[in-house]
Amino acid sequence: MKNVLVTGANGQLGQALRKRAGSYPSFTFYYTDIDTLDITDKAAVQAYLNKNRIHTIINTAAYTAVDQAEKEAEQAYRINAEAVKVLAEAARDHHSRLLHVSTDYVFDGLNHRPYIETDGTHPASAYGRTKLAGEVLLQETLETAVIVRTSWLYSETGNNFMKTMLRLGAEREELRVVFDQVGTPTYAGDLAEALLTILDKEEHDGWVPGIYHYSNEGVCSWYDFARKIMELGGLSCRVMPIESKNYPVAAVRPAYSVLNKTKIKDTYGVVIPHWEESLKRIMNDEL
Repeated sequence: MKNVLVTGANGQLGQALRKRAGSYPSFTFYYTDIDTLDITDKAAVQAYLNKNRIHTIINTAAYTAVDQAEKEAEQAYRINAEAVKVLAEAARDHHSRLLHVSTDYVFDGLNHRPYIETDGTHPASAYGRTKLAGEVLLQETLETAVIVRTSWLYSETGNNFMKTMLRLGAEREELRVVFDQVGTPTYAGDLAEALLTILDKEEHDGWVPGIYHYSNEGVCSWYDFARKIMELGGLSCRVMPIESKNYPVAAVRPAYSVLNKTKIKDTYGVVIPHWEESLKRIMNDEL
């Protein structure tokens, strides 16, 4: 039995991992969040890894309030960068693996083809800059780390676009949603399966360090995503397309952040569902 620490375990992805961990009996999972382990505290992290003999860390903890990060850049950096270095140093010192989740926001969104892992990173927001800083510190500290970038995460739990649209769609006759930001929704359950697949490959000496991209298959705008949510939810709320300039927010979002998943599929044999298939599964309560 190998012991696995999941940080940020109360978040969308952490809860998705909890649901699916039972299918991987070769591992014993330990779940922590800020109330049980402060990952910015070097001594506490080192002590936790030592006490529980942690073999692999899956870091899903992050500061994800994208607009608020423009005002709280220091706090975002503390969690998204400094804490990642703390985890990396502890993993290095205990000869542990580290699987870290990052974001499409490390890109500026000016591409016209899906981003590959070696594309230049030019984050346009404080959130993106802090997440990129975490990637850099991790790779500088722990050469064996695996980083998985993802996009547009949603699930049955927590605060996310799907749940917001369902709530507002039930309350209003019309919603305005941007159509000029294009990417791919990612169901947290599918991403959790991908991370556990990587973990399982490690069990069989299949761990390949580096950066990987994971989202569901397919491409859409937030407008398209919202329309599909209304359709599957049986809601009559009209969704109207608007430009981003007519929906002012504090942080700049990538206009195009479609991720190329070839590398993770070829390296780890990850099977990726289309975003509409996954959304339909959830909306039909088939999980």
